[in-house]
Amino acid sequence: MIRVNLIARDNGFGLSRNLKLLHAALVEAGFEVTISGIRRGALRKALHPLKLRLGTLARRLAGRGAQRWDVNLMLERVRPEYLGTARRNVLMPHPEWFDERDRTWLPRLDRAFVLTRHAVPIFEALGLRTDYTGFTSEDRLDADVPRERAFFHLAGRSSNKGTDTLLATWQKHPEWPRLTVLQSPRVTRAVVHAPNIVHRVDYIPDAELKRLQNAHRFHLCPSETEGFGHYLVEAMGVGAVTVSLDAPPMNEMVAPTRGALIAPSRTGTQSLATTYFYDAAALESVIERLLATPGAELERIGAAARAWFEDNDHAFRARIAEAVRMLVA
Repeated sequence: MIRVNLIARDNGFGLSRNLKLLHAALVEAGFEVTISGIRRGALRKALHPLKLRLGTLARRLAGRGAQRWDVNLMLERVRPEYLGTARRNVLMPHPEWFDERDRTWLPRLDRAFVLTRHAVPIFEALGLRTDYTGFTSEDRLDADVPRERAFFHLAGRSSNKGTDTLLATWQKHPEWPRLTVLQSPRVTRAVVHAPNIVHRVDYIPDAELKRLQNAHRFHLCPSETEGFGHYLVEAMGVGAVTVSLDAPPMNEMVAPTRGALIAPSRTGTQSLATTYFYDAAALESVIERLLATPGAELERIGAAARAWFEDNDHAFRARIAEAVRMLVA
């Protein structure tokens, strides 16, 4: 049986979710999977590498070999203390969060597994052999929740979701339907008050979040950049009409046949990623078009989004399992 070790900072948010999703996919494929969740703290940072070295030494003395796993799969960051613990070492990076300190360790890696096709040339340019595996998101569909012809924006803790432009534009249009924005108090600049805006700056139970995701016909996801884009993939999974930027990698997931795209007006950079920004006029054009779209066509778009979600989930599970098998072989 192939032994896989998943390594990432267990932050209680995106990386923890990725660990859970990867664990489920690899266990389903028949692998023996360990999660090495990394916690913050100076004591842990000092003692954990020593613990790993002592474990490696104990394995050698017992005649079991130095390597506990066949594959180390490191999410987002290279963890050099683990490099000697597996036969093969793989990074699953996010271009926008790539840490320049990790360049030192790239020659020690056997492969990068990337979450988007857009990321393939980015990491090949760093000299890494790169396989596209894609990724998946949690299935949040609840067909029993009544759908409203309203708009939802899940900003969360991220400052890369295009939230400020979205709120400023919506304030100019009191005739538009209700927009619900859910945002963490950690990143909120000011709470917006308007008759057609519900700006919730708090943490809500997951059951309530799931209800909100399913209750809204339209999900606005105008990300500046994404490593994968769980909030827009989850939106597609609930069959919403998902609106994002017409720029990579967002337009890998959201296409005109299964969503709506906003034209970017300018670009920037964040680490290895290009960031994309939109203006009010581009958003207004898309919203007005969606408001004029017949209900039957919106249903068709939502159904196409759901079908893509299911196809992508199945394809990812097959690709990640095959990539691990080929690497070990």
